[in-house]
Amino acid sequence: MRRYDVTALGELLIDFTENGYSSQGNPVFEANPGGAPCNVLAMLAKLGYSAAFIGKVGRDCFGDQLQSAIREAGISAEYLLRDPEIHTTLAFVHTLPDGDRDFSFYRNPGTDLMLQEKEIPAEVIQNSRMFHFGALSMTREPARQATKKAIRIAEEAGCICSFDPNLRPSLWNSMEEAKAQVVWGLQHCQILKISDNELEWLTGTDDYDWGADRIRSRFRIPLVLVSMGKNGSLAYWENIKAEAPAFLNNGPAETTGAGDTFMGCVLGYILKNGLDHLTKHDLCRMLTFANAAASIVTTRKGALKAMPEKEEILKLLHQI
Repeated sequence: MRRYDVTALGELLIDFTENGYSSQGNPVFEANPGGAPCNVLAMLAKLGYSAAFIGKVGRDCFGDQLQSAIREAGISAEYLLRDPEIHTTLAFVHTLPDGDRDFSFYRNPGTDLMLQEKEIPAEVIQNSRMFHFGALSMTREPARQATKKAIRIAEEAGCICSFDPNLRPSLWNSMEEAKAQVVWGLQHCQILKISDNELEWLTGTDDYDWGADRIRSRFRIPLVLVSMGKNGSLAYWENIKAEAPAFLNNGPAETTGAGDTFMGCVLGYILKNGLDHLTKHDLCRMLTFANAAASIVTTRKGALKAMPEKEEILKLLHQI
């Protein structure tokens, strides 16, 4: 028995999300705790799984807020480091009319990039069943090498490794560099969650079956998931393809964290059922549950503190 079901490494930051206008007509931004890896862990904690986070925030008011937020979410903050010199990373989230987002990052530098190889706590990774990571921690040094060291520890410990590229073009020096690091991540995971636009960018095709097959055949990834927003999601395992429609809401959507919610639910399913002997029925159930959870999050501001309870997800499923 290992101490944690999932440990994740990466960015923990403040998402300043648009939330109306002031009496003077100025946009008001709400300081929401966020960062893809911790969003995933927050969803897993809602499902009853034990989770730990490895990362770094500033020794400032936002760092205080984030430390409190992950503790409240049921995520271990034992391995969250505080930098006395560099400020906590910030992101301003501009919601577009279709619910999609545009990000403005204040991260040059930001504390999430300051994590060093020597600061990686091997014991927590070795004591976890699963290790989750994204590409944002590989955009700059020293966090890039720290991330890769953590993944090597996870592989040696026999953890299931899951990867979400979570592409943010403005954070990379070039898209060639981004592709090289994403490809490195693909070589070190057993579960991949990739969005439709990321799949098109990586493979050069909008034929998702062909693109997913190309990734799976080249990198030997057992489970590949494609999230497609309002068009639902796909899963590929061995020679099986499964798909499930999205749960669409009538009101305005705020999609920050929807993919992370989806990913948390998928990882929860794999923790419970394993990565072997999956059937098409299993994959469809997994996708449907994950899509329902993601739909709920799109009706709320923020991500980390907006994750739905399991009962809310089941209630939505019972309505179909």
